[in-house]
Amino acid sequence: MGIFEPFRAIGYINADSVPFSVQRLGTETFVTVSVGKAFHVYNCAKLNLVLAGPQLPKKIRALASFRDYTFASYGKDIAVFKRTDQVVTWSRHEEKVNILFLFGEYVLSADIKGNVFIWSFKGAGTNSEPVGSISLEDKFTPTCIMHPDTYLNKVIIGSEEGPLQLWNISTKKKIYEFKGWNSAVRCCVSSPALDIVAVGCSDGTVHVHNIRYDEELMSFNHQIRGAVTALSFRTDGQPLLASGGSSGVISIWNLEKRRLHSVIRDAHDGSIVSLHFFANEPILMSSAADNSIKMWIFDSNDGDARLLRFRSGHSGPPRCIRFYGNGKCILSAGQDRAFRLFSVVQAYVWRLQNFVIGEHILTPSSETATPIKACVISACGNFTLLGTEGGWIEKFNLQSGISRGSYIDPSLSLQCAHDGEVVGLACDATNGSLISAGYHGGDIKVWGFKSCKLKSRLDVGKSVTKISYHRANGLLATVADDMVLLLFDTVSMKMVRRFEGHTDRITDLCFSEDGKWLLSSSMDGTLRIWDISLAKQIDAMAVDVSITSLSMSPNMDVLATTHVDQNGVYLWVNQALFSASMNVDNYASGKHVRNVRLPTVSSTEISEEEQVHNSGDSKHSNVEPFVIMNHQIPNLITLSLLPKSQWQSLTNLDIIKVRNKPIEPPKKPEKAPFFLPSVPSLSGEILFEPPANSKETDSSTAENTNDKKMADLSSHFSRLLQSCGETKNYSAFTDYLKGLSPSSLDMELRMLQIIDDDESENMEDKPELQSILLLLDYFIHELSCRNNFEFVQAVLKLFLKIHGETMRRYSVLQGKVKKLLEVQSLVWQKIDKMFQTARCMVTFLSNSQF
Repeated sequence: MGIFEPFRAIGYINADSVPFSVQRLGTETFVTVSVGKAFHVYNCAKLNLVLAGPQLPKKIRALASFRDYTFASYGKDIAVFKRTDQVVTWSRHEEKVNILFLFGEYVLSADIKGNVFIWSFKGAGTNSEPVGSISLEDKFTPTCIMHPDTYLNKVIIGSEEGPLQLWNISTKKKIYEFKGWNSAVRCCVSSPALDIVAVGCSDGTVHVHNIRYDEELMSFNHQIRGAVTALSFRTDGQPLLASGGSSGVISIWNLEKRRLHSVIRDAHDGSIVSLHFFANEPILMSSAADNSIKMWIFDSNDGDARLLRFRSGHSGPPRCIRFYGNGKCILSAGQDRAFRLFSVVQAYVWRLQNFVIGEHILTPSSETATPIKACVISACGNFTLLGTEGGWIEKFNLQSGISRGSYIDPSLSLQCAHDGEVVGLACDATNGSLISAGYHGGDIKVWGFKSCKLKSRLDVGKSVTKISYHRANGLLATVADDMVLLLFDTVSMKMVRRFEGHTDRITDLCFSEDGKWLLSSSMDGTLRIWDISLAKQIDAMAVDVSITSLSMSPNMDVLATTHVDQNGVYLWVNQALFSASMNVDNYASGKHVRNVRLPTVSSTEISEEEQVHNSGDSKHSNVEPFVIMNHQIPNLITLSLLPKSQWQSLTNLDIIKVRNKPIEPPKKPEKAPFFLPSVPSLSGEILFEPPANSKETDSSTAENTNDKKMADLSSHFSRLLQSCGETKNYSAFTDYLKGLSPSSLDMELRMLQIIDDDESENMEDKPELQSILLLLDYFIHELSCRNNFEFVQAVLKLFLKIHGETMRRYSVLQGKVKKLLEVQSLVWQKIDKMFQTARCMVTFLSNSQF
């Protein structure tokens, strides 16, 4: 276990080429979208996330949904989910499944070789075999499936080769074949009018066709080249057809006037994947390869559409991220030329479209105009400083936009701050100094913030590529071309630390908020954590995709990273912060580099064993399903469900006895009732005569002291403990302990105390010692099972309080005690991790709008 563990990936809204699935439940409409290897379900009323599916082994290739069921194809298999629980896996295809089509109580699946299987999802928990199959022709590659309204048991299948075929899925026979238009069919939808369908082709044409008479009614051509990838008819009485293409433009066609009605030119930045008009509503939903979902409403007088609501992420990989404010938001800038604000708490992504851009444009007054390479805002927030590629540094007031001075090094021949590109700028906490770093020569300069004059300089001797400054302690971290991290004290201008370990270009670095850690990422795929006070590396992890930017939250609980060719932002949890102690030695791996998988968009992941178990194919599976005993959930703890006062009283029994101690001693009765016979005594106290039928002459009175002690130890407590220890099933013993009162349980444990301290006697023969060994075995077993967790912990604490000194003195108990310590430590490490994940999930879900 390392310091940082994967938590969640955010910023993924829609997969590149998987159409969404829309369904209506009651008065609400939901849309299911693919986000790589998982699926998300959004409520269309506000586009808020309501369900997040588990992580599948491969990327989702097609989706379908019906009520609580979601069908997702990945590779050659199809997973069936009821909400987020996978109930079965359909595995009959021998090729990749690209199409899923919901048809009444059946699901049609088609692979790339033209094999179509028909599945019944009624009783999907047990049905893992198809109810039928259709084999298409060799030169007929299916691209889409559509059901014409009122055509019983019939579907139309479009092909890559151009023709379309009408099939009856009940009889498994082809009824008719449409010749097509000598172009690959990309999409096909049914219209509100009977027998009318619309077909989109790869040549950019839309054909409105009467399938009853096989006649074309009209056709439209997209002005922009590219295939027609999505179609949808408006159903609220307006004769409109929406079509989307690979250029990201949505065209609206008027079917009555047979001409173009309107165009949404800036709809998406990528190819349109799906279009859907809501039933009897002037609202169109669209998704595209730009990682976004948008809803458009046609409510203007001219009939044009306007953006109603949307959810979007980066369409290109983000290159720079930074935590903002109190750590609940992340600012990101990406290759898609978009600047976005991510909410870490709700995992929402907001585009800063509604924010107001400043009215001032800051332009450096340098004679030679060169691109700006570095900028920084002062600690007070009133000034910003810009550094250019030509070495110019200038200060501006953010409120007025007026230049407040330039920083010029008089020793340079050119009137500028650096002889070359400015790679980094930093301001101290009091606006007293400005630190700048230049690429050529690797010079670091400290300037007077107000005077704009050079105060001191430091020659690194190597080309500096990146810097990071910690305002609280005044440390400056620099990165050079030799992949070595150097730390400088900006007050004394001396190097204080040197860290080596990266083997490729360092992409980013940052300090922890307390200034104790320095984090760095590299193109070698590693993230390394350096302890500044110890001057060494305390942890390192390697990921499959190199990190391009990183940022640690002000609370130090979450680390955010971006990666090469990945459009999302990945969150990692600081294990040391959520553990019982902040000792990183319990987590860190030191110089060893551990391999870690990237966080996923879902908090759960389906393993290969679960896939085999859910597939229902027992012939090819040797994996036995995991049996959950006593309703215990794997990898979690199970509580005893006892009243809190019962198990808490065990650990506070001494305090309770002191609190309940009577103020006055008990008084002796003056005389006994006449009906109770008594016997005389030397002390004068009243002694009652035992019942006449008591066996006064029982043989137990003749037993010696040792036999009497053995009889006492052979109580129901000891006998039950011994019998359960032989079978390794302690459920009966635990139930017995749970039925005892706190004082009775305390008495049972104290009866095992070793009073005779004769060291010459063989300790292994002592019955008390054997009972203690059995109790140690009991605690080891119950802690490993993590059952009745809070009750066992309370009994263990009482046991250690009573017999702790005994286990310290006798070596025969040391082995069991060490094993108990190992099990207890391992269990609490897992509990800490679960609590940490639960805390993150609660924080994540507490402010979510469901």
